[in-house]
Amino acid sequence: MGAVESFTNQSPGQPDVRGFLHRPDGEATGALVLTHGAGSNCGAPLLVAVSEAFAAAGIAVLRCDLPFRQARPHGPPFGNGSKDRAGLRRAVDVLREIVPTRTFLGGHSYGGRQASMLAAEDPTLAAGLLLLSYPLHPPDKPEQLRTAHFPKLQTPALFVHGDRDPFAPLDELQTARRIIPAQTELLPVESAGHDLGRRGYDALAQRVLAAFLKLVNRPQP
Repeated sequence: MGAVESFTNQSPGQPDVRGFLHRPDGEATGALVLTHGAGSNCGAPLLVAVSEAFAAAGIAVLRCDLPFRQARPHGPPFGNGSKDRAGLRRAVDVLREIVPTRTFLGGHSYGGRQASMLAAEDPTLAAGLLLLSYPLHPPDKPEQLRTAHFPKLQTPALFVHGDRDPFAPLDELQTARRIIPAQTELLPVESAGHDLGRRGYDALAQRVLAAFLKLVNRPQP
C-alpha cells in the first residue's frame, strides 16, 4: 500500500500546506489532492480510506487541511472561501513538485465545492475532480443552488452521493450535472447520507477508485 507520512510545506508569502502524504509502493501514475468538509479535517475516516485505496492503485495522495481548519481546530469556514481555494491551489503546486504526473483534485462536501470552483477558475489545474457529497444546496433550501460555476467546468468530475443526502436528492444532482460541459459521472451510494455511511468505508473507497479511474482514463472529446 505504500507509506504514509505527516506533511508540511511552508513558503514565505504562500499558504501553508499541512496534512498527510500517501505514497504508492512503486512509481506514481497520478496524484490527488484531497480535502475535507466544513465540519471536519483531513483525518476524516472517509478521506483516509479513499487515500489508502488510491495509493494502493499507484496514485499518490496529499490529504490536507484547508486554511480555515489550519487556523482553528473547530468551527465552520469563514469568508467567501477564497483563502481555502488559494490553499488548494498551493497544495496542487506542491504535490506536482513531488510527483510530476497527472494531478487530480477533490474533497468532501465544502472541500469538493471549493475544488470545483477552483477548477472552474483554472481548467488547467487538474485532470479530474472527485466530488464526495457535493453540497448542492443547504438542507431544505433547494432555491439556494451552489451551481453558478458549473457552466464553466471543463474538468471531468465524479460525483459520489448518498441517496439520503439532505444537501441534494439524487434527481436534483442529476439535473445540475447537465449544465456542466465536461464529462461527469454519478456514483450513488445506497442508504447513505451526507457522510456516505459513517463506517465501512473500505468497500466504498474501492468503488470510488474504480469509477474515478474509468472516468479520467476515458478518451476526452
